Amino acid sequence: MPGRKICVVSGSRADYGLLFPLMKAIQGDPDLTLQVAATGMHLSPEFGLTRRAIEEDGFPIDARVEMLLSSDTSVGTAKSLGLGVIGFADALDRLRPDLLVLLGDRYEILAAATAALVLKIPIAHIAGGDLTEGAFDDAIRHSLTKMSHLHFVTNEESRRRVLRMGEDPARVHNVGSPGLDDIRRTDLLGREELGRALEFRFRAKNLLVTYHPATLGALPPEEEIRELLAALDALGTDFGLLFTRPNADPGGRRISGKIDEFVAGRPNAKVFTSMGQRLYLSAMAQVDAVVGNSSSGLYEAPSFRKPTVDIGDRQKGRLRASSVIHCAPSAEEIARAIATALRTDCSDVKNPYGDGRSSERILEAIHAVPDLGALLSKRFHEGNG
Repeated sequence: MPGRKICVVSGSRADYGLLFPLMKAIQGDPDLTLQVAATGMHLSPEFGLTRRAIEEDGFPIDARVEMLLSSDTSVGTAKSLGLGVIGFADALDRLRPDLLVLLGDRYEILAAATAALVLKIPIAHIAGGDLTEGAFDDAIRHSLTKMSHLHFVTNEESRRRVLRMGEDPARVHNVGSPGLDDIRRTDLLGREELGRALEFRFRAKNLLVTYHPATLGALPPEEEIRELLAALDALGTDFGLLFTRPNADPGGRRISGKIDEFVAGRPNAKVFTSMGQRLYLSAMAQVDAVVGNSSSGLYEAPSFRKPTVDIGDRQKGRLRASSVIHCAPSAEEIARAIATALRTDCSDVKNPYGDGRSSERILEAIHAVPDLGALLSKRFHEGNG
């Protein structure tokens, strides 16, 4: 007899990498039935058609929700959000999960939550309470907190923020980041094997670079990436540069185009639409620093004892390890921060996002709820400070 149906939504390579350990844990639990809904960048050839990676990992996809328009504008993103709500309304009405599991703060996830809320499907939200003040993701994340019924936060500071938003303390669980679970379990590739897999020759020094649009930033995306590329150009050809493409946010395609132009004339640089989780984590283990404004530089990099150069305000407010070096989005500041990173000893760095046992804590909390449907009855909890 099938157990409780737990539907996990993924819209990008980034959230899938974090959700993978939890999906494996649900799939292996005899009392649970995993449902997978893929949307957003997973279904787009432009972003690597990464739903194939989900299937290759042994997860049948129960629903595919097409929502991305071929537009690089704020209007296009807003319309994609609307299409997502329509698509998830149909998908969730068909799947009727007992619990919908969402991670993070992207507009694809907001679309799923909006449909689930109206369909009276309980929502479990991972990574609420974080702050990223330079992107509209911040407002989406806090909205998801109020729309959700179970909360799996990644650190104590975030737990306190969720409580201050009026959530019931009994429903807020500090489990750490599920992305760290995979680091603990994955058999990473060594440098030579990784170089062959990526068709890339590592240099004496190497950087892993991911830069997304700062959707609330003052500068246009083209100017932001121009400053970063100028700083990287000044390093010379002795540095190996591994780029991963930005998300499908307003301005993302313009950033991606500038990266393509930069890489085209430089044999020491290569760009990837999607490396896949194992190769990405292996690359993080092999480089000398992580550079850009991706959350992976704050979540995962400290577990590898690698320094992170965090540029601009996209991740502003997020809890960070001592290995994270912040700088303004100017070529001069970025160059200075990279130099500092390469001198930084990260051997004693402690990752503030947990110990790599998040998935088991999440399953334990789900199993402890006798009636998931009863979670829908929710009130504002006073007195949380």
